[in-house]
Amino acid sequence: MKKAQICLFILLFLSISYQSKAQFSQTKLQQIDSLFMTWNQPNHPGGSIGIMQNGEVIYSKAFGLASMEYLVPNAPNTAYNIASVSKQFTSMGILLLEQEGKLSIDEDIRKYLPELPDFGEKITLRHCMHHTSGMRSLHALLGMAGWRGDDARSNKDLFRFMKQQKDLNFKPGAEYLYCNTGYMLMADIIERLTDEKFVDWMQKNVFRPLGLTDTYVEAVYNRIVPNNATSYNGSMEKGFSRATEFWGYVGSGNIHSTTKDLLNWMDNYHTPKKGWAQVFAKMKTVDVLNNGDTLHYAFGVDTKAYKGVKRVGHGGAIGGFRSNAVTFPDEELNIVVLTNFSSANAGGKVNEIADVLLNKKDNSKSSKTSTKPALPQLIFTNQQLKEYVGTYYSPELDTHYHFKLIGAELMGNHHRHGDFELKFLTKDKLKASLGAFENIEIKRSKDNKIAGIFVSNGRVRNMWFSKVEH
Repeated sequence: MKKAQICLFILLFLSISYQSKAQFSQTKLQQIDSLFMTWNQPNHPGGSIGIMQNGEVIYSKAFGLASMEYLVPNAPNTAYNIASVSKQFTSMGILLLEQEGKLSIDEDIRKYLPELPDFGEKITLRHCMHHTSGMRSLHALLGMAGWRGDDARSNKDLFRFMKQQKDLNFKPGAEYLYCNTGYMLMADIIERLTDEKFVDWMQKNVFRPLGLTDTYVEAVYNRIVPNNATSYNGSMEKGFSRATEFWGYVGSGNIHSTTKDLLNWMDNYHTPKKGWAQVFAKMKTVDVLNNGDTLHYAFGVDTKAYKGVKRVGHGGAIGGFRSNAVTFPDEELNIVVLTNFSSANAGGKVNEIADVLLNKKDNSKSSKTSTKPALPQLIFTNQQLKEYVGTYYSPELDTHYHFKLIGAELMGNHHRHGDFELKFLTKDKLKASLGAFENIEIKRSKDNKIAGIFVSNGRVRNMWFSKVEH
C-alpha cells in the first residue's frame, strides 16, 4: 500500500511538472505570436518564422501575404531569397574543397583566378571569406561606375571591373570591411576547380547531402519558381511597392530557402550530422587581424554573443526580402525569420524571439532622433569655383563625372545618375548628395592646380579620377 502511494505520488508530480512546462511554453509561444500580429493586417506582406530546440521544431508559422497582387498568403514552407545568409553556404563549399585537397584557403587568390590584378599584396581565400581582403565591394563599386540599383548584374560583370582595379581599400588583413566581392569570387573558384556550375555543384555537394530539399541557388533573377514569395519595399504607413531583385550574381547572395531547411542547417553548428562535424567546427572559427585583434566574423557567420549568450548567425537583405538565421549553440536553439518586405526588421524580430525564449529583458533604451550636423557653409566666388569645373575620369571604372556651375552653385553630374549637389567641407574636401560618389578629396599638382580627385563611399575608398578637361 505504501509502495503504491509512493508510485501514485511520483506519477502525480510528473504530471503536474509536465503540465506546468506545457503551460509555460504555451505562454511563450503566444508571446511570439504577438510579435507578428501586425503582419496579418489586410493587404500586408509578412514572412515565415521557424524555431527549433533540441532537434525539434517547436514553432512554425507564417503571417501576411506572399503576393499582394493575388492575395496569396505566406505559408511555413514558402521560399524566400535569403540574400547574405547565403554566404555561409559558399564558405562551406570552399571548405569542402579544402577537405578534399583541391585548394588551400591560405593561398593567394590569384593562384585560382590569375586574371585578377596583382595589387602588390597577397589576398587569400581566408581574407575574402572574413571580409578582410581590402577589395572594393560589388554594389559600391558599380554604383560609383554609374550603375543604378535596378541594373541587372552578374559575376561576369564584377569580374570585368575587378580586372581593371589598381588599388585596394586597405592592406589585406588590416581591418574588417564587409565585401560582397570576395564571396562572388569564391563561387567563381568553385566553378573553375570543379568544372561545374555553382548552382549544380552546391545542390549535389551541400544541399542534398544535408537534406535541404527546398534550398537552391538562383542565378537567373527573372526565372519563375513556384512557392516563392514576392518581395515589397515600404511599410503600411507609407505604402508598398514591388521590389524586384535585378541581380543574377551568386556566391554572396541569391540562395532561396525555407525556414525548415534553414533550421536544419543551423542545427549543424551545435549538433552536426554524421561526417560533418569537422567542417562545421571550422565554419565557426574567427580570424585575427594583422594587429592581433580578433574578429567575431567567421566563415560567412557572425559569432558575436547576444546579451551574454553565445550565438552564431547572419542576416541578409535584397530587393524587399529580409532574412535572419541564428543558433544559440549552448541552448541548442535555432531561430529563423524570413520576410518579404523591407521594413520587416528580421534581425530585430529574431532578437525579440530570443528574449522570450532565453528570459532576457529588453535593455534597449528609447533614444532621441539624432540630426546630422549641418555642413559648414564656405563662400566661394564664381571665379574661385571655376577651377573645380571640368571632367573627371576613372580608368578603373571607365566612367566620367562632370563638375559644372549652375548659377552660383557647383554641381556634379553623371550621365546615368544625373545632377547632384556638391558641398564644400574645406577648400579641397567636398560632400556629394549622391551616395555612390559621396566623399571627394581634391588632389593638387606641384603648381597647385587640380590634378584629380579621390572619391570614397561606404565600401570603396580613394578611387582615383583624373581631371581631363575644363
